[in-house]
Amino acid sequence: MSSEEILRSPPEARTGTEEQVEPGEFTTDPSESGEIGHLIECMESMSSVAQDEIVRATVVKVTDTEVIVDLGLKSEGAISRDEFLADDGSLTLNPGDSVDVWVDHYDEQEGTVSVSYRKAARRHAWEDIEKAFQEQTVLRGRAVERVKGGLVIDIGVRAFLPGSQADLRPHFNVDSLLGQEISCRIITLNRKRNNAVVSRRVVLEEELSRRKSALLEQLTEGAVLEGRVKNMTQYGVFVDLGGTDGLLHITDLSWGRVGHPSEVVRVGQELKVTVLKFDRERERVSLGLKQLTPDPWEGAVSRYHVGDRVTGRVVGIVDYGAFVELEPGVEGLIHVSEMSWSKRLKHPSKILNPGDQVEVAVLDVNPPQRRISLSLKQTLSDPWSTLGERYKVGSVVEGRVRNLTEFGAFIEVEEGVDGLIHLSNLSWAENVKHPSEVLRKGQKVEAVILNMDTANRRLALGLKQLQPDVWGTFFSNKRVGEILRGKVSRVATFGAFVELEPGIEGLCHTSEMDEDHKGNGPGRLESGKEFNFQIIRLNPAEKKIGLSMKGVEQAEASAEAPEAVKPAEAREEVEASGVAAGASVSVPPVEATETSAAGGE
Repeated sequence: MSSEEILRSPPEARTGTEEQVEPGEFTTDPSESGEIGHLIECMESMSSVAQDEIVRATVVKVTDTEVIVDLGLKSEGAISRDEFLADDGSLTLNPGDSVDVWVDHYDEQEGTVSVSYRKAARRHAWEDIEKAFQEQTVLRGRAVERVKGGLVIDIGVRAFLPGSQADLRPHFNVDSLLGQEISCRIITLNRKRNNAVVSRRVVLEEELSRRKSALLEQLTEGAVLEGRVKNMTQYGVFVDLGGTDGLLHITDLSWGRVGHPSEVVRVGQELKVTVLKFDRERERVSLGLKQLTPDPWEGAVSRYHVGDRVTGRVVGIVDYGAFVELEPGVEGLIHVSEMSWSKRLKHPSKILNPGDQVEVAVLDVNPPQRRISLSLKQTLSDPWSTLGERYKVGSVVEGRVRNLTEFGAFIEVEEGVDGLIHLSNLSWAENVKHPSEVLRKGQKVEAVILNMDTANRRLALGLKQLQPDVWGTFFSNKRVGEILRGKVSRVATFGAFVELEPGIEGLCHTSEMDEDHKGNGPGRLESGKEFNFQIIRLNPAEKKIGLSMKGVEQAEASAEAPEAVKPAEAREEVEASGVAAGASVSVPPVEATETSAAGGE
């Protein structure tokens, strides 16, 4: 019979070698009774320890290499100190603490035991993992290692996180999670193979869905929300509102001009935005940032007045003008017509460039339409206002041919002042059809000022006025009745035009031709042939000369042109032909198409 059985059996059952004691004679010391109870508890605990099980132990002592634990056996268990170290190498275990340990080996006869804290923790971890897998609860783990295709996550055991399950984005950089604690859910578990696969994405998707549902309930136009800049494009910024993304268009970033969103915000920046529009069916959100600040146009009418001179920065060049930023959010337009007093400007870029600081005059302020009209030339002196002080009618000026048109040539006399040489003022002698026959673009020329109209900004110039008037000289030296040698320049149905001198032409009507010169005979008038003609009419006002071949003796066509017949001889010939000197000789009317041709059209 064991000692425990002896102590628990009644007196009458105690036989054998023990001495018989009378009931009244048996007494027990209280201290001995407590010791006996402790021995009984130890014996019971020893009988409850089994190999390959988890038992509760008490830390007795912590050394530099081991942790001694009491399992209630004859001998204590020793566990390597490394099994209790945290990730940072610290040890927070103290004597008296209770821990669960795994019994690797137990010799009941000798009372020796081998235990492991790490195995017990691993056993508990697998139990928790199996429970979490069955209930699909969320676990916390740390990414400890990068492996092919993903990461190793410590959730009490080593679990695998595939790269495709690491984030909501398909090409997420899983290396950025190393060393971090993450929330995940077990999606595959094989206890026999100690294999666990976890997913972070499913947790993020559930969280996103919850946040999105909560966000959609509070999304209304005008609401102010906090968000994070997610990414940028040329046309705007996508802001993560915590469940859904909203578009912050580039025009709603600032009241001022923005070339690219990066000028105002950066990726990852937290900012407050207001909801401009929300399409609940398509779940599209339009956001605004500038709407949270005052509109600078509201007070523009009190800051800018017509006639003010202000300074601004050129922020844009277009074909019709230049935009000038007067302050952030307030821009004015300098129309191309307000850039220079000269009319020759083809494009604003000839004067201004983006970024230039300019002084301009305010022409008009229209806050409702958000427009301010500006002028650059109004800040400069108008050369036309003092033109009369520098030039007089009749004076000679020098300029550059700026442009050629069908009706004349524009000459730049000075910066901002152009004058026009009309076709009729290009040459005395030549019948100029286009100014390019006389002038070329960019050529420097001298001209005479014929007329000035500063009010209408017009300046009339003349080129031929620099040369003697060949027509005036001709009319002053010639008289009716004189006979001249002339060359037929062209023949028309009504007569022939005859060049008498360079630039001087007269008309010999068919009615003033002999029969020999009208038909197809050898004496007919042809271009290039020379004949003698008598002047029968002079019209200086219209620059017209009437000629006749009747009764005029003709020299050989190849002969040199004789000198003009002396006036006395001409008078005798005219009188002989019945025409008094100086008499007006009637000329039959010519066809309408050539009425202006006589004497130089």
